[in-house]
Order: sequence, then structure tokens, then C-alpha cells
Amino acid sequence: MDSPLAQSIQGMESKPLDDIPINTVDSPSVVLELIYQLKIKDVMTTAVVTANKTDTMRHVQALMRENYITGLPVTDDRQLLGIVSIEDIIMALDQGCIECAAGERMTQNVIVLEDDMPLSFAISYLNKYRYGRFPVLNKKKELVGILTSKDVINTLLVEMNREVLRLEKLHQKEGKAPDHYSEMEFTTVKFDFELAGRASTEIKKALKNRSIDPKIIRRVAIASYELEINQVVHSLGGTISCSIQPDKVVIVAADIGPGIPDLNLALQEGWSTANEWIRSLGFGAGMGLANTKRVSDEFFIESNVGTGTTVRSVVFINSPKEDAGA
Repeated sequence: MDSPLAQSIQGMESKPLDDIPINTVDSPSVVLELIYQLKIKDVMTTAVVTANKTDTMRHVQALMRENYITGLPVTDDRQLLGIVSIEDIIMALDQGCIECAAGERMTQNVIVLEDDMPLSFAISYLNKYRYGRFPVLNKKKELVGILTSKDVINTLLVEMNREVLRLEKLHQKEGKAPDHYSEMEFTTVKFDFELAGRASTEIKKALKNRSIDPKIIRRVAIASYELEINQVVHSLGGTISCSIQPDKVVIVAADIGPGIPDLNLALQEGWSTANEWIRSLGFGAGMGLANTKRVSDEFFIESNVGTGTTVRSVVFINSPKEDAGA
């Protein structure tokens, strides 16, 4: 069992937090669109209360009480040094160290988020690590915010309300969208997580504007997102192409390497070549190709080591296949 100190890392509440009732695979399409479109900087709390490493734990306790918070970052000129949780305060009281400096008692092994990450990262982090809060850093590694599950839920409620109003106005318009072909193409770059999800978001918008069945949109969204993330994580970069046709939607993902040595292994659920850094970001679970194949009516993949991989996913607009989220 973990020690009390290990359990208090990052200010985890005494009672484990419930998971956010949202996931990045089979949530309603309107929610999926929001969590891939919004950035962490759109959601986080920017008015961050901090302490100095020389402040006493008693002073930190007073700051927590005054601001109704249970965790406080310790910084030096906006550089994050660690975090003090309410459990750290309790431990300091029990051990007679409440007058010790925060720098001596803080947790230094802190998992952080970056402000340009998609909101989907934050949801994965909150559900995976179950911490009460995450410090948010910018590209200069400066502390710019704090993110909690409350921040995520409050923002999603506001944004969903806006989306409902938009959809109501859309349905008030007469007539249907034209039933013509539409071609879209997007470029992906290795490890460019800032733009991860852009292709799937735009594809979903295009399908919604054509009043496509939400179940079909959800399946296309899963396929396009999984293929897009696969390229960002595993390839040297590539393209995601979408062809919206009267009877089907065709997604083609083509990258420039390094290729897949064993396609049978790659299609197995849970098999992945992702490193620990990628896994720590909430990716690399080995479900990308398996999920894409599951939601597709037609699925094709070919790969050459050193050259690249091409995946073709087809979803029929009037497909009898069951909803992927069922």
C-alpha cells in the first residue's frame, strides 16, 4: 500500500474523486467536439494563489483557509517548485513541523498540464491520476493556471448551452444541406499535440451541417480522431483526407513512416509501441486501429517499414451497423 505521503501527492482529496462522467471515445458527438476543440487554457483558473518556498506551512494553511482551496503551488518567479496539499498540512501538524518552510514539506514530484493541450488531455489526466488539481504551465514552463474537475464541468456546461442554442437556430432554417460531394484534407505533424483533434473536429462540423444521423457522425468522429492521433504519436507526419459522398464517408490516413512491421499485432487491442512519455499523456493505449476497424463498415490497411502506412475507413451513411457508443 502507498504511504500517506504518496497518497497526498498533488493534493488528492482524502476521499477519492469520482471520474468525470465523460470519455474521449463514446460521449455524445457535441461533447466530443467540445473536448477536442477547447484548450486547457480556455478552461483553467488563471487567478492562482501561490506560496514561496520560504513561507511556513502555517502561512500556507492560512492561505488555503482564506481562499477555500485544498492545494497550493509553491513557486519561484513563476517557476513551479512543488505543491502543498491539505494532507501535507495535516501531516506537518501531526509531526510538529507546522513552522517548517513549505520548500521542505512540499511534494516535488508534480504532474503538470500545458496550456495549449486539448481539453481531452485534462479529462484523461483527471480520470487516470484522480488528483484534485493539476498545475498548468506555458511553453516557457511558467505557472499560468490551475485546472480542477470543477473547471472542466463548469466550462463544458457553458459551452454545451451555447451549442444547444446554435443547433436550435440551425434547425429553424428551412431545407436541407446540398447532397453533393465534399473533399477535405488535413496535415499532421509528429508530436504536435496542440493541433491534435483538428481534423476530426472539422469533419464532424461538415457532417452536422449536412444533417447526417448523429450515430453515423459519432462513428466517423471516432475513426478520424483515432487515425489522426495515431499519426501524431507514431508516424513522422502525414495527411488525413475525408470524402463526404451521398452514400458514405471515406477517411484515408496516409503517413510517411516509419511503417508497421506486423499488422496483425497492430490491430490487436492493447498492443502499442508508445513510450512512457506518450502513455503519461493519456495516449498509446493500443486501441487506435482496433477502434477504427470496429466503427468502420469497410476497413483497409497497408504498411511498409521505412515508407509509411495508409489506412482507409469507410462508414456508410445509411449503415445498419450498431452505434459505436452503444
